[in-house]
Amino acid sequence: MAEKNREDLLGKVIRLKDIVAYQEGTIASRMVVVSKAGSITVFSFDAGEEISEHTAPYDAVVTILEGMCEVTLHDTHYQMQEGETIIFPAHAPHAVRALTRCKMMLTMIRD
Repeated sequence: MAEKNREDLLGKVIRLKDIVAYQEGTIASRMVVVSKAGSITVFSFDAGEEISEHTAPYDAVVTILEGMCEVTLHDTHYQMQEGETIIFPAHAPHAVRALTRCKMMLTMIRD
């Protein structure tokens, strides 16, 4: 996302789930904040779409904004819905799969 688009959000009241639209058969995203300290990105998933298992070098906080998804952390599966949050510790294997169309906010915290 271009810097100008992030600037369009500054100083305004926004609904995070409204800043990225669903796209059929894919995952879309919009970066909201990017800094040396971390980032905030909002994702929309079409039903059945997924981010396969991976690790990240930083803690990550995922909050479901709309819909339902299955989150896997260390081989444990969690069904999550709107309003729920999970924290992925740094270097922990994790994955996300949309059970319905869903939107989530990812906050990455860097050391």
